Amino acid sequence: MEKIIVNVSWCDKNYGASLGENVPGAVVVTAKTYEELTEEVRESLKFHIEGMIADGDDVPQWLRDGEYEFEYHLDAAALLQMCSPYASIAAISRASGINKHQLSHYANGIKKPRPEQRRRIVEGIHKIGRELISLA
Repeated sequence: MEKIIVNVSWCDKNYGASLGENVPGAVVVTAKTYEELTEEVRESLKFHIEGMIADGDDVPQWLRDGEYEFEYHLDAAALLQMCSPYASIAAISRASGINKHQLSHYANGIKKPRPEQRRRIVEGIHKIGRELISLA
């Protein structure tokens, strides 16, 4: 099974995504919600493959046969926006130890965190998730 990397960014009140280099051609999608984005990725790739086949382009067999899965890579802004219905910036700040104002800059795409900061954000979100799961 081939993995297709989907690079997701937060782009001025929308999610934007592009597919990895193992997909021939360019596939780029946008959507208002993360759920809509994942659906658009599936539909757009299917349409792209059909168009390539119709045009007589060389399409890898694994792509023709649908033998792939998506692996989503979210930038910090997309990650924080995706979590916003479930955890506030303040909650993620407390869990990650990153200043709330700094997280807001990351969430709005004003600044991009260094890899260590992104790791702390992810760990903070995981911490919130573990605490919620532990509730009986």
